[in-house]
Amino acid sequence: MEHKTIILTTLNAAWSSPGSVIDQYIESFRTSGRHPQTFRPPCHFFFLIEHLVIVTLDMKAYARCLSIHTHCFVLLTEGVDFSEQKDFLTDGYLEMMWRRIDFLRVVLEKGYNFIFSDADIMWFRNPLPHFHQDVDFQIACDHFTGNSSDIRNRPNGGFKYVKSNNRTIEFYKFWYYSREMYPAGYHDQDVLNFIKQDPFITEIGINISFLSTDYFRGICEPSRDFRKVCTMHANCCIGLPGKVNDLRVMIDDWRKYRSLAPEAKQLDDYSWRVPQNCSASFSRKKSTRE
Repeated sequence: MEHKTIILTTLNAAWSSPGSVIDQYIESFRTSGRHPQTFRPPCHFFFLIEHLVIVTLDMKAYARCLSIHTHCFVLLTEGVDFSEQKDFLTDGYLEMMWRRIDFLRVVLEKGYNFIFSDADIMWFRNPLPHFHQDVDFQIACDHFTGNSSDIRNRPNGGFKYVKSNNRTIEFYKFWYYSREMYPAGYHDQDVLNFIKQDPFITEIGINISFLSTDYFRGICEPSRDFRKVCTMHANCCIGLPGKVNDLRVMIDDWRKYRSLAPEAKQLDDYSWRVPQNCSASFSRKKSTRE
Protein backbone atom coordinates (compact mmCIF):
# COMPACT_ATOMS: atom_id res chain seq x y z
CA MET A 1 0.00 0.00 0.00
CA GLU A 2 1.14 3.60 0.27
CA HIS A 3 4.72 4.02 1.56
CA LYS A 4 5.53 0.35 0.75
CA THR A 5 3.54 -1.06 3.66
CA ILE A 6 2.29 -4.66 3.49
CA ILE A 7 0.26 -6.88 5.81
CA LEU A 8 1.82 -10.25 6.60
CA THR A 9 0.67 -13.42 8.28
CA THR A 10 2.21 -16.89 8.42
CA LEU A 11 0.42 -20.17 7.77
CA ASN A 12 1.17 -23.87 7.98
CA ALA A 13 -0.89 -26.87 6.86
CA ALA A 14 -2.45 -27.37 10.30
CA TRP A 15 -4.09 -23.94 10.17
CA SER A 16 -4.90 -24.02 6.46
CA SER A 17 -7.55 -26.73 6.15
CA PRO A 18 -11.06 -25.60 5.10
CA GLY A 19 -12.95 -24.09 8.04
CA SER A 20 -9.78 -23.75 10.11
CA VAL A 21 -7.89 -20.68 11.34
CA ILE A 22 -7.02 -19.05 8.01
CA ASP A 23 -10.66 -19.08 6.89
CA GLN A 24 -11.71 -17.31 10.09
CA TYR A 25 -8.90 -14.79 9.61
CA ILE A 26 -10.02 -13.85 6.09
CA GLU A 27 -13.67 -13.91 7.11
CA SER A 28 -12.95 -11.30 9.80
CA PHE A 29 -11.85 -8.87 7.07
CA ARG A 30 -14.95 -9.61 5.03
CA THR A 31 -17.35 -9.39 7.95
CA SER A 32 -15.95 -6.05 9.03
CA GLY A 33 -16.00 -4.62 5.53
CA ARG A 34 -19.70 -4.65 4.83
CA HIS A 35 -22.87 -3.80 6.71
CA PRO A 36 -25.18 -6.82 7.07
CA GLN A 37 -28.41 -4.78 6.90
CA THR A 38 -27.84 -2.53 3.91
CA PHE A 39 -25.73 -4.86 1.75
CA ARG A 40 -23.64 -1.93 0.61
CA PRO A 41 -20.41 -2.68 -1.30
CA PRO A 42 -17.44 -3.39 0.96
CA CYS A 43 -16.00 -0.29 2.58
CA HIS A 44 -12.32 0.68 2.37
CA PHE A 45 -11.39 -1.54 5.33
CA PHE A 46 -12.19 -4.66 3.33
CA PHE A 47 -9.66 -3.65 0.70
CA LEU A 48 -6.86 -3.91 3.25
CA ILE A 49 -6.97 -7.61 2.43
CA GLU A 50 -5.66 -6.75 -1.03
CA HIS A 51 -2.37 -5.81 0.68
CA LEU A 52 -2.17 -9.06 2.67
CA VAL A 53 0.62 -11.52 1.86
CA ILE A 54 0.15 -14.98 3.36
CA VAL A 55 3.56 -16.51 4.03
CA THR A 56 3.16 -20.28 3.94
CA LEU A 57 5.63 -22.54 5.69
CA ASP A 58 4.98 -25.73 3.71
CA MET A 59 3.67 -26.74 0.29
CA LYS A 60 0.27 -27.95 1.50
CA ALA A 61 -0.44 -24.56 3.07
CA TYR A 62 0.83 -22.87 -0.10
CA ALA A 63 -1.57 -24.85 -2.28
CA ARG A 64 -4.51 -23.95 -0.02
CA CYS A 65 -3.46 -20.30 0.02
CA LEU A 66 -3.49 -20.16 -3.77
CA SER A 67 -7.10 -21.37 -3.74
CA ILE A 68 -8.39 -18.67 -1.37
CA HIS A 69 -6.14 -15.63 -1.73
CA THR A 70 -4.23 -13.62 -4.31
CA HIS A 71 -0.86 -13.01 -2.64
CA CYS A 72 0.86 -16.17 -1.38
CA PHE A 73 4.55 -16.71 -0.66
CA VAL A 74 6.14 -20.04 0.20
CA LEU A 75 8.93 -20.02 2.79
CA LEU A 76 10.47 -23.46 3.17
CA THR A 77 13.14 -24.35 5.72
CA GLU A 78 15.51 -27.15 4.76
CA GLY A 79 15.34 -30.15 7.06
CA VAL A 80 12.34 -28.86 9.05
CA ASP A 81 8.67 -29.81 8.66
CA PHE A 82 6.42 -26.95 9.81
CA SER A 83 3.21 -28.46 8.40
CA GLU A 84 1.84 -30.01 11.60
CA GLN A 85 0.21 -28.23 14.52
CA LYS A 86 2.95 -26.81 16.77
CA ASP A 87 1.85 -26.58 20.38
CA PHE A 88 3.03 -23.67 22.48
CA LEU A 89 6.70 -23.91 23.60
CA THR A 90 7.39 -27.24 21.90
CA ASP A 91 10.64 -27.45 19.93
CA GLY A 92 8.76 -27.19 16.65
CA TYR A 93 6.87 -24.12 17.84
CA LEU A 94 10.05 -22.37 18.94
CA GLU A 95 11.83 -23.14 15.67
CA MET A 96 8.86 -21.76 13.72
CA MET A 97 8.77 -18.54 15.77
CA TRP A 98 12.47 -17.86 15.29
CA ARG A 99 12.25 -18.62 11.57
CA ARG A 100 9.54 -15.96 11.41
CA ILE A 101 11.74 -13.36 13.13
CA ASP A 102 14.56 -13.98 10.67
CA PHE A 103 12.19 -13.71 7.71
CA LEU A 104 10.73 -10.41 8.94
CA ARG A 105 14.25 -9.00 9.07
CA VAL A 106 14.61 -9.86 5.38
CA VAL A 107 11.33 -8.07 4.63
CA LEU A 108 12.71 -4.93 6.28
CA GLU A 109 15.93 -5.24 4.31
CA LYS A 110 13.84 -5.31 1.11
CA GLY A 111 12.51 -1.86 2.06
CA TYR A 112 8.99 -2.85 3.11
CA ASN A 113 7.20 -1.59 6.20
CA PHE A 114 4.90 -4.28 7.53
CA ILE A 115 1.95 -4.97 9.77
CA PHE A 116 2.46 -8.49 11.04
CA SER A 117 -0.57 -10.33 12.36
CA ASP A 118 -0.87 -13.90 13.56
CA ALA A 119 -3.59 -15.73 11.64
CA ASP A 120 -5.56 -16.25 14.86
CA ILE A 121 -6.11 -12.51 15.19
CA MET A 122 -9.50 -11.26 14.03
CA TRP A 123 -9.52 -7.86 12.33
CA PHE A 124 -12.67 -5.89 13.13
CA ARG A 125 -11.60 -2.33 12.29
CA ASN A 126 -8.84 -0.61 10.38
CA PRO A 127 -5.88 -0.44 12.82
CA LEU A 128 -3.90 2.16 10.87
CA PRO A 129 -5.38 5.26 12.60
CA HIS A 130 -4.30 3.86 15.98
CA PHE A 131 -0.61 3.45 15.22
CA HIS A 132 1.71 6.04 16.73
CA GLN A 133 3.36 8.53 14.42
CA ASP A 134 7.16 8.62 14.05
CA VAL A 135 7.66 5.27 15.82
CA ASP A 136 9.94 2.59 14.36
CA PHE A 137 8.53 -0.47 16.10
CA GLN A 138 5.15 -0.81 17.80
CA ILE A 139 3.66 -3.96 19.23
CA ALA A 140 0.51 -5.27 20.90
CA CYS A 141 0.52 -6.25 24.57
CA ASP A 142 -0.61 -9.07 26.82
CA HIS A 143 -0.57 -6.48 29.60
CA PHE A 144 -0.75 -2.71 29.01
CA THR A 145 0.07 -0.25 31.79
CA GLY A 146 -1.78 2.61 30.13
CA ASN A 147 1.42 4.29 28.92
CA SER A 148 2.52 3.45 25.37
CA SER A 149 6.17 4.21 26.13
CA ASP A 150 6.34 2.29 29.44
CA ILE A 151 8.95 -0.45 29.12
CA ARG A 152 7.06 -2.47 31.73
CA ASN A 153 4.36 -3.26 29.17
CA ARG A 154 4.39 -6.97 28.35
CA PRO A 155 4.55 -7.28 24.54
CA ASN A 156 2.80 -9.88 22.41
CA GLY A 157 4.62 -10.71 19.19
CA GLY A 158 1.45 -11.69 17.35
CA PHE A 159 0.69 -8.17 16.17
CA LYS A 160 3.14 -5.43 15.32
CA TYR A 161 3.76 -2.53 12.94
CA VAL A 162 7.38 -2.02 11.90
CA LYS A 163 8.94 0.58 9.61
CA SER A 164 11.84 -0.34 7.36
CA ASN A 165 15.01 1.56 8.29
CA ASN A 166 18.52 0.85 9.55
CA ARG A 167 17.36 0.95 13.17
CA THR A 168 14.70 -1.74 12.78
CA ILE A 169 16.97 -3.94 10.65
CA GLU A 170 19.65 -3.84 13.34
CA PHE A 171 17.01 -4.44 15.99
CA TYR A 172 15.72 -7.58 14.25
CA LYS A 173 19.26 -8.90 13.87
CA PHE A 174 19.89 -8.29 17.58
CA TRP A 175 16.56 -9.89 18.52
CA TYR A 176 17.28 -13.01 16.46
CA TYR A 177 20.81 -13.56 17.73
CA SER A 178 19.82 -12.77 21.33
CA ARG A 179 18.07 -16.15 21.49
CA GLU A 180 21.55 -17.66 22.04
CA MET A 181 22.00 -15.58 25.22
CA TYR A 182 19.17 -17.32 27.07
CA PRO A 183 18.41 -20.94 27.98
CA ALA A 184 16.74 -23.14 25.40
CA GLY A 185 12.96 -23.05 25.58
CA TYR A 186 12.42 -19.30 25.39
CA HIS A 187 10.49 -18.04 22.42
CA ASP A 188 10.82 -14.76 20.56
CA GLN A 189 8.35 -12.98 22.83
CA ASP A 190 10.26 -14.01 25.96
CA VAL A 191 13.53 -12.77 24.50
CA LEU A 192 11.95 -9.48 23.40
CA ASN A 193 10.82 -8.96 26.98
CA PHE A 194 14.40 -9.48 28.13
CA ILE A 195 16.14 -7.26 25.57
CA LYS A 196 13.71 -4.32 25.49
CA GLN A 197 15.82 -2.61 28.17
CA ASP A 198 19.21 -3.61 26.74
CA PRO A 199 21.67 -0.70 26.24
CA PHE A 200 21.97 -1.71 22.58
CA ILE A 201 18.38 -0.56 22.04
CA THR A 202 19.38 2.94 23.12
CA GLU A 203 22.59 2.74 21.11
CA ILE A 204 20.86 2.10 17.78
CA GLY A 205 18.25 4.77 18.57
CA ILE A 206 15.17 2.71 17.77
CA ASN A 207 11.86 4.14 18.93
CA ILE A 208 9.62 1.44 20.48
CA SER A 209 5.99 1.91 21.42
CA PHE A 210 3.31 -0.37 22.85
CA LEU A 211 -0.23 -0.51 21.49
CA SER A 212 -3.19 0.06 23.80
CA THR A 213 -5.36 -2.90 24.72
CA ASP A 214 -8.35 -0.60 24.22
CA TYR A 215 -7.89 -1.29 20.51
CA PHE A 216 -5.72 -4.43 20.30
CA ARG A 217 -6.89 -7.12 22.69
CA GLY A 218 -6.52 -10.80 23.57
CA ILE A 219 -9.39 -13.24 23.83
CA CYS A 220 -8.96 -14.01 27.54
CA GLU A 221 -9.06 -10.31 28.38
CA PRO A 222 -11.67 -9.27 25.77
CA SER A 223 -12.06 -5.66 24.73
CA ARG A 224 -14.64 -3.96 26.92
CA ASP A 225 -15.70 -1.43 24.32
CA PHE A 226 -17.04 -2.66 20.99
CA ARG A 227 -16.87 0.94 19.75
CA LYS A 228 -13.06 0.88 19.91
CA VAL A 229 -11.85 -2.67 19.29
CA CYS A 230 -9.73 -3.19 16.17
CA THR A 231 -8.31 -6.69 16.67
CA MET A 232 -8.84 -9.67 18.99
CA HIS A 233 -6.20 -12.37 19.41
CA ALA A 234 -6.93 -15.99 20.37
CA ASN A 235 -3.70 -15.98 22.36
CA CYS A 236 -4.62 -18.21 25.29
CA CYS A 237 -5.76 -21.34 23.47
CA ILE A 238 -4.24 -24.78 23.64
CA GLY A 239 -5.48 -27.08 20.89
CA LEU A 240 -6.69 -26.22 17.43
CA PRO A 241 -10.40 -27.18 17.78
CA GLY A 242 -10.86 -24.90 20.79
CA LYS A 243 -9.13 -22.03 19.03
CA VAL A 244 -11.27 -22.38 15.89
CA ASN A 245 -14.46 -22.57 17.96
CA ASP A 246 -13.71 -19.35 19.83
CA LEU A 247 -12.65 -17.55 16.64
CA ARG A 248 -16.02 -18.42 15.10
CA VAL A 249 -17.85 -17.20 18.20
CA MET A 250 -15.94 -13.91 18.06
CA ILE A 251 -16.91 -13.34 14.44
CA ASP A 252 -20.54 -14.16 15.22
CA ASP A 253 -20.52 -11.72 18.16
CA TRP A 254 -19.10 -9.03 15.91
CA ARG A 255 -21.76 -9.65 13.23
CA LYS A 256 -24.49 -9.30 15.83
CA TYR A 257 -22.97 -6.10 17.17
CA ARG A 258 -22.75 -4.57 13.69
CA SER A 259 -26.40 -5.42 13.05
CA LEU A 260 -27.55 -3.40 16.08
CA ALA A 261 -29.31 -0.09 15.63
CA PRO A 262 -26.98 2.93 16.07
CA GLU A 263 -28.47 3.88 19.44
CA ALA A 264 -28.01 0.31 20.75
CA LYS A 265 -24.33 0.38 19.80
CA GLN A 266 -23.81 3.29 22.19
CA LEU A 267 -24.86 1.19 25.17
CA ASP A 268 -22.31 -0.67 27.31
CA ASP A 269 -24.36 -3.85 27.83
CA TYR A 270 -23.04 -5.81 24.84
CA SER A 271 -20.24 -8.25 25.64
CA TRP A 272 -18.23 -11.08 24.09
CA ARG A 273 -19.19 -14.72 24.63
CA VAL A 274 -15.54 -15.74 24.67
CA PRO A 275 -13.46 -17.34 26.01
CA GLN A 276 -15.35 -20.62 25.76
CA ASN A 277 -12.93 -23.39 24.79
CA CYS A 278 -9.93 -21.16 25.37
CA SER A 279 -8.76 -20.66 28.92
CA ALA A 280 -7.75 -17.61 30.93
CA SER A 281 -5.66 -19.96 33.10
CA PHE A 282 -3.35 -20.45 30.12
CA SER A 283 -2.81 -16.68 29.98
CA ARG A 284 -1.95 -16.60 33.68
CA LYS A 285 0.47 -19.51 33.20
CA LYS A 286 2.29 -17.56 30.51
CA SER A 287 2.51 -14.51 32.76
CA THR A 288 3.96 -16.56 35.61
CA ARG A 289 6.54 -18.10 33.32
CA GLU A 290 7.67 -14.72 32.02
